[in-house]
Amino acid sequence: MNLSYWEWHSYFKHIDIIVIGSGIVGLSAAIHLKTNKPDLQVTVVERGILPSGASTRNAGFACFGSVSELLDDLSHQPEAVVFNLLEKRWKGLQKMKNDLGVDNIHYQALGAYELFKNSDDALFEQCLEKIDFLNTMIKDITGEQQTFSLRNKEIQTFGFQKIKHLIYNKSEGQIDTGAMMKALLQKAKTLGIEILNGITITNIQQEEKFVLLKTANNWNIKIAKVLIATNGFTKKLLPQLELQPARNQVLITKPIPNLLLKGCFHYNRGYVYFRNIHNRILLGGGRNINPKQEQTDAFGTTEDIQQYLINLLKTHFLPNQSFEIDRWWSGILGVGSSKATKTPETPKTPIVKKLSDKIAVAIRLGGMGVAIGMLVGEEGAALLLEN
Repeated sequence: MNLSYWEWHSYFKHIDIIVIGSGIVGLSAAIHLKTNKPDLQVTVVERGILPSGASTRNAGFACFGSVSELLDDLSHQPEAVVFNLLEKRWKGLQKMKNDLGVDNIHYQALGAYELFKNSDDALFEQCLEKIDFLNTMIKDITGEQQTFSLRNKEIQTFGFQKIKHLIYNKSEGQIDTGAMMKALLQKAKTLGIEILNGITITNIQQEEKFVLLKTANNWNIKIAKVLIATNGFTKKLLPQLELQPARNQVLITKPIPNLLLKGCFHYNRGYVYFRNIHNRILLGGGRNINPKQEQTDAFGTTEDIQQYLINLLKTHFLPNQSFEIDRWWSGILGVGSSKATKTPETPKTPIVKKLSDKIAVAIRLGGMGVAIGMLVGEEGAALLLEN
């Protein structure tokens, strides 16, 4: 189906820059472009009715890394890389709160806990030994002398079973993901940014004087500059980039009377996470138990990971308490090779670079989109503003 003259003239003729992807990164990039150059005609195209990757499908953790996750990173990457990225996550969280407003994103500074089961003694001892080191390394970032601390006394408070240790992070919090995305969308629309849904870009071609975008419905769109902000789906457009999609499966229970949980909770190097939202438990992750299967950009759920997450609820997180699952869903992350495949770690730093003078990418958020998405979007936009 070809574009009519009216469609082309009204929606595409006068665009200066197209941003592909309307998640946190894409909207933040468009807002940065329009704020810095108000005369630019900026359009965001999105394949879904809603942002269809991870931005509206995550758990809403305002986090920068549990102790075991940071130690895992340090085992594969230089200290400077790990702590520079942690600082970027921290600054990104502060930016989100400042730019969108804590009330608009429903931010709650409740802290976060990392859980260790009875069988996790070796991992816990490694983490305990490094708490002072981590606190020292990040005190100038968080402004806290003691970001991480041991909080075993709260195990019974939360009603956990067969959980032996808790490490608390006082500097993390949580948001309402839907409210955050609505705030970003509203800001973009207020600036006059056009957002077109239902457009799937299937091919990007660099021509001498323009970029040619081809869509799933056979439209050919010629544009001056393009920013690709499709994170885990970028592999289809740019297979040469060092990026893998990774699916995270998520459940939420029906409301549970007298639910004791308060704060965010991490388990197993960040691969499992859960929280209380509206007196329900939202629980997700587990892709590490079947990494090859979950290295996909196909939405869906699988029986093995569903059973794994339900067993964690029954055995450890909600023992001796009945619950019903309300719904399941999945989100698609963009990661380096290690998180999805357990091969030697590639840097978890996002890929933000120019592929040409007309095309830039801002992708590979490593499951930390809430923390770094707005900064990554701005960095990608800044590349296109360069002469």
